[in-house]
Amino acid sequence: MQKPIRVYADTSVFGGAQDPEFRELSEPFFARVREGAVCLVVSPVVLGELQGAPEAVRRYFAELSPSVERVEMEEEAFALRDAYLRAQIVAPKWQADALHVAAATVSGCRAIVSWNFKHIVNFRRIPLYNGVNQTQGYGPIAIHTPPEVVFDEE
Repeated sequence: MQKPIRVYADTSVFGGAQDPEFRELSEPFFARVREGAVCLVVSPVVLGELQGAPEAVRRYFAELSPSVERVEMEEEAFALRDAYLRAQIVAPKWQADALHVAAATVSGCRAIVSWNFKHIVNFRRIPLYNGVNQTQGYGPIAIHTPPEVVFDEE
């Protein structure tokens, strides 16, 4: 069996699984997590944001919890977030979104998935995040919606 791909999920992905607009698009991604083809990674930022989420979202995360890798928030992630903010990729008001990208990058994930089209999965911002990653000595991070990382075994 092929080694699972490590993918960081921000909080919107768990909310999307319970949202009528994104549920059908989210389920194939979570099926891949349950099958073990995707190693799902979250940070304390996600866990903190989930505390304020609707009960159905918290319950969904709890059901997936045995399949989720939790990473610690390293000082490197805060430094990378600060670099994103200095580069004005997002305003300080949205620093938690930048911290999601930084946590995914620093923890060595191949990709981050999100339904946040304004601050994360954004055509203009993705190359900016990766430009800062490069200047800070990190590799690029793929930034996608959940259905974009569902792949067929061939």
